[in-house]
Amino acid sequence: MQELVNRAKELLADGTVTRVLGWKSGDLAYNPEPAYFETAEELDNFVYNGFCGANLSKYMIKASKLEGKTLVFLKPCDTYSFNQLIKEHRVDREKTYIIGIGCKGKLDIEKIKKMGIKGIETISGINTEDDTEVLTIQTVYGEKTCKYSDAMFERCHVCKGKEHKIHDELIGESKDTKDKERFEEIEKIEAMSPEEKFAFFQNELSKCIRCNACRNVCPACSCLKCVFDSNKFDSQQKANVDSFEEKMFHIIRAFHVAGRCTDCGECSRVCPQGIPLHLFNRKFIKDINEFYGDFQAGEDAETNGPLTSFTFEDVEPSVVSERG
Repeated sequence: MQELVNRAKELLADGTVTRVLGWKSGDLAYNPEPAYFETAEELDNFVYNGFCGANLSKYMIKASKLEGKTLVFLKPCDTYSFNQLIKEHRVDREKTYIIGIGCKGKLDIEKIKKMGIKGIETISGINTEDDTEVLTIQTVYGEKTCKYSDAMFERCHVCKGKEHKIHDELIGESKDTKDKERFEEIEKIEAMSPEEKFAFFQNELSKCIRCNACRNVCPACSCLKCVFDSNKFDSQQKANVDSFEEKMFHIIRAFHVAGRCTDCGECSRVCPQGIPLHLFNRKFIKDINEFYGDFQAGEDAETNGPLTSFTFEDVEPSVVSERG
């Protein structure tokens, strides 16, 4: 981590960048927060560890409108989102200095708590440069341990790879964390009957409290004003009635980002209710791959998405409806 801080201070000092976008300590040791740093002194509060799961790409929409160049630290998976935002003209590459940083998977505190580990005070083994594969957790009840991999987010188990798709320089090593198939969960749901599918999503989405955390964190949700914030078409009221119609918010949002979602998993990460919202998006990704050929949003900043260009070989609507 110190190497990141030192480099950021150098770039601030020589005027290459005006500010730094990274992470600072949050209210809890395992809850670092995205933050801007404008001085060397402020960078003394910079942190980077296994709990820095936030994708900083979306914050660059605002940073691109500020004077001067912003240094942003991006993990390999984050660079897909940044490329997609370039493609959609939402960020300014010329006002961005990207340092690609190493990643060995990001940690989910809720997974640790579900192991029965409560009263957490400190956690060691979370630094990216640590070689240990075990977390040592000090609690008010004594010391506990768990495997690093057992505490990782689901998205890290189906990692797209550790190659940074865009960067100005690289710092740190990454570790391959993929040990599951990306569409395994989707295939299980596809095997359900229509009634079972409806019941599954009814149960999950009924937990939604419409906090909008998923929308606010999603790099693909970058509209200045969301349709669900407008009462012009009565969508705001429909999305909040006490029925399954309320859940149309998530369904429409999934359609909105189809072909643009990079599968960064931020929607599920920030959901306070633990709803696996990424499943909607991943279903669309799987179908797009089958209908149009393998496509990864954000792989580069130039290639047109399969849903933004028409060819005579495109799948017919009847084929889509038959698959259900």
